[in-house]
Amino acid sequence: MKEITDIKGTFQLHNGVEMPYLGLGVYLADNNEEVVNAIHWALDEGYRHIDTASIYRNEEGVGLAIQNSHIPRKDIFVVSKVWNADQGYDTTIKAFEESLDRLQLDYLDLYLIHWPVKNKYIDTWKALEKLYHDKRIRAIGVSNFMQHHLEDLMQHTEIVPMVNQMEFHPHLVQQNLIDFCDEHQIIYEAWSPMMQGKIFGLSILDDLARKYKKTVAQIVLRWNLQKGVITIPKSVKKERIKSNADLFDFELTKEDVAYIDSLDKNQRTGPDPNNFNF
Repeated sequence: MKEITDIKGTFQLHNGVEMPYLGLGVYLADNNEEVVNAIHWALDEGYRHIDTASIYRNEEGVGLAIQNSHIPRKDIFVVSKVWNADQGYDTTIKAFEESLDRLQLDYLDLYLIHWPVKNKYIDTWKALEKLYHDKRIRAIGVSNFMQHHLEDLMQHTEIVPMVNQMEFHPHLVQQNLIDFCDEHQIIYEAWSPMMQGKIFGLSILDDLARKYKKTVAQIVLRWNLQKGVITIPKSVKKERIKSNADLFDFELTKEDVAYIDSLDKNQRTGPDPNNFNF
């Protein structure tokens, strides 16, 4: 198990870059003071990792929050993603430049392919490799790639993805995919760790919450980290952002980690990467 120490703790990517293992997701946050406030609250709390995407339509607000922060840019790990309609070699380069422009940044810490668009993701990845070689991005990765997508990508390209961001929660563990990523030194990352809020309806986790004197959300996020999975819970509420970071004064036993693993139903709250049409 990787050591989990504090909110500024990191997992090392296979190129040596340190990526904070707790971040703030800003999916559906409005591109105005809502996203700016959320990021400022998170940075004040000690978060140093912000995850956005061009399709979230809030990169301008994310950039504004970073510019107006008291935290130096080099200390904030900023992630964005290329959207499906922009995939392909030249269009990905253009989409990256547009994201940087909206964010008002000189570089990204991590850039991801948002979904494995058939017949396009290999050319898209080659564009990411060029941007990486040109030192415009510190690390490159993918999102929503199943094992067969990764195998195909790695057969046709030079650099193994550093990160694979997947839907991950107690009802969708995909341990075989985690193991494959571990084998190839691809760091696993969770989106929707709270099952889009459905986690709070799982009374089965209440016993663990009582045992550790923590919330169900804190139990699940701690489980993410102890699995070696980077996690980016989304919130625009100050108290929730603070609560989601209160993960470092307890540790789940191996038995309790295995128990949460056993809740797996291979059940998605979002689209299936093998069958999406957007």
